[in-house]
Amino acid sequence: MSDKADLLFELGTEELPPTALQKLSLALQAEFEKGLQAAALEHGPITPYSTPRRLALLISDCSLSQPDRKLQKRGPAVQAAFDAEGRPTKAAEGFARSCGTTVDQLGRLKTDKGEWLVFELEEKGQPAAELLPAIAEQALARLPIPKRMRWGDSDAQFVRPVHWLLFRHGEEVVPCTLLDAAAGDTTRGHRFHHPSPIPVDEIVNYADLLEEKGKVIAHFESRREKIREQVEKAAEALGGRAGIDPALLDEVTALNEWPVAITGSFEEKFLAVPQEALILTMKKNQKYFPLLDAEDRLMNHFITIANIDSPRPEVIAEGNERVIRPRLADAMFFWEQDGKQRLEDHLESLKSVVFQQKLGSMYDKSVRVATLARWIAEQMGADTELAHRAGMLSRCDLMTHMVGEFADMQGIMGRYQALRDGEPEELAMAMEEYYLPRFSGDRLPETPTGIAISLAEKADTLVGIFGIGMKPTGDKDPFALRRAALGLLRILSEHSLPIDLLDLLDQARMQLAERLSEAETVEAVHSFLMERLRGLLSDQGVTPQLFEAVVHVNPRTLPDFLARVEAVRHFLELPETEALAAANKRIRNILRKAGEQVPDTVDPALLEEAEEQALFQALQEKEARVAPLLEAGDYSATLKELAGLREPIDRFFDEVMVMDEDARLRRNRLALLNQLHALFRKVADISRLQQ
Repeated sequence: MSDKADLLFELGTEELPPTALQKLSLALQAEFEKGLQAAALEHGPITPYSTPRRLALLISDCSLSQPDRKLQKRGPAVQAAFDAEGRPTKAAEGFARSCGTTVDQLGRLKTDKGEWLVFELEEKGQPAAELLPAIAEQALARLPIPKRMRWGDSDAQFVRPVHWLLFRHGEEVVPCTLLDAAAGDTTRGHRFHHPSPIPVDEIVNYADLLEEKGKVIAHFESRREKIREQVEKAAEALGGRAGIDPALLDEVTALNEWPVAITGSFEEKFLAVPQEALILTMKKNQKYFPLLDAEDRLMNHFITIANIDSPRPEVIAEGNERVIRPRLADAMFFWEQDGKQRLEDHLESLKSVVFQQKLGSMYDKSVRVATLARWIAEQMGADTELAHRAGMLSRCDLMTHMVGEFADMQGIMGRYQALRDGEPEELAMAMEEYYLPRFSGDRLPETPTGIAISLAEKADTLVGIFGIGMKPTGDKDPFALRRAALGLLRILSEHSLPIDLLDLLDQARMQLAERLSEAETVEAVHSFLMERLRGLLSDQGVTPQLFEAVVHVNPRTLPDFLARVEAVRHFLELPETEALAAANKRIRNILRKAGEQVPDTVDPALLEEAEEQALFQALQEKEARVAPLLEAGDYSATLKELAGLREPIDRFFDEVMVMDEDARLRRNRLALLNQLHALFRKVADISRLQQ
């Protein structure tokens, strides 16, 4: 008889929350696996299953019992266990009695700290059937459920009422009751197609049995792919392409056990509304998949997924069309109403909307953003007046009916309304780009005006919120300052904008001066940005030491910062790097501990030793050679050139006493080292490369 068998666990419930289904399924798998491991029950692969009405696990080759194990109980030291005549002491006899044996049956254990009496016994492993109920109960209790519910007069609590429990290990049912459901050997099929119990003959056939007899596709990924295939096929039949949002696809998969794609349509007149609004209401409110043509324009068709194989799908289609029509009509009404006003007509109403109590209204923020955007546009060589106007109009679409109904339309509605108002196309594009990037990996603003107002918005928010003492702490970041910081850094770096970061923050501070209460706000925001930059570069393989080497020379622009990072990366590949980094660290320590004023220049007449004369000469030559390279921003070539200083530096430290008793010689040598260190620092503080 095999000592292993397949294990099947299935909890049948009312319809589970669709957006949480996958999270619950993965958590159940992880927690169950932890329980098996803690109980020393070996097993093979675990396959999770999840549908709206069930969470299940199929665990291959799970041990039928724990392995037997040898236990060792340590008693008193031998020295204390026997007296001088070798007779057992009370300590030895007491230990033997506690183990249910006699002293002469005890063993001995030798260690580095002495010899001890021990009692060895073999513990028989418990049957899995006795352990599995507690493992399952603990796994269910640890699921990430924010708020558990009770049903009827039961004290059991779960995310949804529980109706059945299938719990089998091999041929046997695992005897237990979980969440008031007694374990059995039957599952249940589709609520309408096969609501009655289905006996599971072979555990390995669980998924196939459910699909063939119960009209349930239990495997989440298989069901998702089936939906994708059906949607794409239906879209192709209508001459279009389905807009399949991954999040929507997951949600629809979690809503259906037996998915069937059904197409529908709506009147073409609704296509006059911005398609983003129509797509938004289809996806968010109705869970429909929109159809797009070859030019990515919305078609007057959609695809929905029914959780039933209906003999009359046209009836379902008619119902779907009837439900979506009022929502599209609402969108059209909002669009038409908003067309009766221009964006600038909403400026006055922004005065009544508070951005933040201490930082004023949305109108106040728009004025600040517009002024700062003008300055940024000037630095970029862009249209300053266009940037200023875009900044003033940037938040006006928040007051439209469309954004009031569809919050995700902010920015998008601004673009459409600006075009309808006859504003320049670049300004219209900037209305949407104002919010970019919205999330990690999102696209960046591309127009100069969009870049200017997006940077201005983020800089104003960062400086403003930091300046009133509300910087992020822990997980709390109500104003999304981390996202704003990352967005600002990405725009500056990926567009290679030579804008002085400290100047940008200081310009934002000047706009907010009378509202700020915190000292050194610009410095605090700059440090916050540098920490975010450290994280971004770490993801690209930049070590903490490399980052420190660059950040300590305070590059003023992001492109310059990144150019230095790349230069130091190449420098690390040179054979001279380690010795030069160590020498620079030594120089930094010497200068820090010198405790006296170091002259600004080196006096060649005081260079007595041949090695210090050679280093000074080499330093003069290198300064002349790297000057044009530094001017051109060629930091890699600069460091490569400076690598040639290794030999004279090594000879200097081998033969010259820096801290000479003669104060004139000592200070002159310190000046020489300071000049050398400063030359390297024109690229990076390579002393920081040392661990």
